[in-house]
Amino acid sequence: MTTTLTRPDHPAARSALASRRFWFGADAVVTGTNGLVYLAAAGALVDLLGGDAGTWRAVGAFLLVYAAGVALYARSPRSARAGWAIVVANTLWVVASLDVAVTGALDLDPVGRGWVVAQAVVVASFVLLQARVLRARLQA
Repeated sequence: MTTTLTRPDHPAARSALASRRFWFGADAVVTGTNGLVYLAAAGALVDLLGGDAGTWRAVGAFLLVYAAGVALYARSPRSARAGWAIVVANTLWVVASLDVAVTGALDLDPVGRGWVVAQAVVVASFVLLQARVLRARLQA
């Protein structure tokens, strides 16, 4: 039995780490950008997408905190468990977003519901890519 692939200096391990940093880092950037926009432009978002300015601000604040945690994970050699926790949280976000879009829970306009579905698709893409990177890490 060989353990060369589990060494952190092995090319496959370095590649897995680079992929992990990229996809979790991209998630942090996109999430943080959304959070900033939701906070800074809550009033304009109400006009454009519907809903309530307070809700947009609360979601924006949450997204900024979440983005900071994802960025921290992306830049540090933390365990795969933390990565899987992010994947699960992102999956829950996708399910909750689709629920909001279908039920109209936040009183969004049709354009707002479309926006929620579009961002759910982006987050679902991160879920798939992040899970793939974490599985590759287990095999490296």
